[in-house]
Amino acid sequence: MSTSSPAHCRDHLVLALACLGSFVVVLDATIVSVALPRIRADLGFSAATLPWVVNAYTLAFAGCLLLGGRCADVFGRRRVLLAGMGLFAGASLLAGLAADPALLLAARAGQGVGGALLMPATLSLLTDTFPAGPRRARALSTWSAIGAVGAASGPLTGGLLTEFAGWRWVFFVNVPLGLVAVAGTLALLPGGSRSGSAYRLDVVGAVLATAGLTGVVYAVMESETLDWSAPEVSGPLIAGIVLCGLFLLHQGRWAAAPLVPLSLFSHRAVRGANLVMFLLGLGFFGAPVLISFVLQYVHGAGPLAAGLGFLPAGLAMFAGAKAAGPLTIRLGARRAAALGCVLGAAGLAGVAVSLGTGGSSVAMIVLPSVVFGFGTASAFTPLTVAATSGVPTTSGGVAAAVLNTVRQTSGAIGLAVLTTIAAAAAGGSSTQEGLAHGYAYAFAVSAGCVAAAAVAGMLVLPPRTAERLAAATGRVRGLDGDPVPGAVVLLVNPDGGRVVRTVTDETGWYHAAPTAPGPHLVICTAPSHQPSVGRIMADDTPVRHDVVVGQVGP
Repeated sequence: MSTSSPAHCRDHLVLALACLGSFVVVLDATIVSVALPRIRADLGFSAATLPWVVNAYTLAFAGCLLLGGRCADVFGRRRVLLAGMGLFAGASLLAGLAADPALLLAARAGQGVGGALLMPATLSLLTDTFPAGPRRARALSTWSAIGAVGAASGPLTGGLLTEFAGWRWVFFVNVPLGLVAVAGTLALLPGGSRSGSAYRLDVVGAVLATAGLTGVVYAVMESETLDWSAPEVSGPLIAGIVLCGLFLLHQGRWAAAPLVPLSLFSHRAVRGANLVMFLLGLGFFGAPVLISFVLQYVHGAGPLAAGLGFLPAGLAMFAGAKAAGPLTIRLGARRAAALGCVLGAAGLAGVAVSLGTGGSSVAMIVLPSVVFGFGTASAFTPLTVAATSGVPTTSGGVAAAVLNTVRQTSGAIGLAVLTTIAAAAAGGSSTQEGLAHGYAYAFAVSAGCVAAAAVAGMLVLPPRTAERLAAATGRVRGLDGDPVPGAVVLLVNPDGGRVVRTVTDETGWYHAAPTAPGPHLVICTAPSHQPSVGRIMADDTPVRHDVVVGQVGP
């Protein structure tokens, strides 16, 4: 592999920056839950408005994800990371200083918008930095693992901060993290031109997508306390579906620079990964909440004890996410995703059986949840690899945003459906036996959704291609460190025959597949730059060969 140590060091720092952005976004989705009673007492929330401390964040985040992903492609990862983290940290400070419910809810919505800018930008930053292959899979597994740590540590961190520092610190804690991320972005990511989208943003598409997704997610959230036929639920749901339909029509027929190029879905891997993610999200995202309910309402644990009870599953999620990279490299995305879903379904089924027997102990809830955590967390990385592989760099942000939008939307739907099933199966009973019976049904449905994701993964994700010579990838930069788009890269075999010709994309990346094993010359030429000649060895190991070209003239 031909790459310098400074380049490797920078790549690792970029990975750390992306992980930090993902961590704060995921952490804030769960950290506030245990602080709700204290928030209600201090600010005077009613029982009806208190859930919106959580919902305002989720609604803004899910509604703006597609817009955030496209902004990353159009305006550049650096600008969007700075804007997203600045908004997130500023809104966190405002939330910590809030003196009334309205200000806190507005600040939570601001955090959600900032998170919607951050999350797809961090993911597309990784796909820009790490070429397709083992290094990208390992980077994505680390990114997923840190996200799992954020999700799992949220309730415990929130409980500790609320108990020993006060509820306002569940928001203040984001401010120093945000400042570190802003400093890292300024130091690591060079300024430069925007992407090749000619600075255009599909404003009409952005409005339709944001309003449509917001309507659907709002209706799903309201369905937890109201009947689906209630105007407060059916109205936003119908409006959201209509707006989403108009959005798709606009993208396919009228948009000059679509927010979501529908050509993305011409890739079988993209279609399959999003379908599997939808099914997985239905069963996955409600399960941690249900486990917390079981520990508190069936076994009588307090919020902090419930957070500790979920800690083994959280650690298993971290381990599963870290194992996902090697599994994806060894098995391919299809089999790795299916294996993770099978393990996840088995763990959820174990919880359902334990609750259904009527004599479940805390250990019989925690142990299957460890299997669930490891399995489902290991499925996210191969799905992300499948959804972003083969996608043009100029659409990397929106491809990541589509996958995240599917995950968040299906998660919101799944949580609402599972809690409704649990309540209906309990039949209004508030006894431990009645609640356990209701939760058993909900976990059985959750297991079925994740099992369906495993089957769908084997059916719709493309099989691993036959082993070939590994590709040579790399980035062409000038002496100033800026990428050089449009550079011509030639791979020449020992007998002087040209093997392949490729051109770098807008971010300076090239990808070339040798057709014969052995040593090859890498010749790079670019307008206004001096030519460069390097050497690689073509075999079954992916090769990273970065090129630096000097400027012609003084």
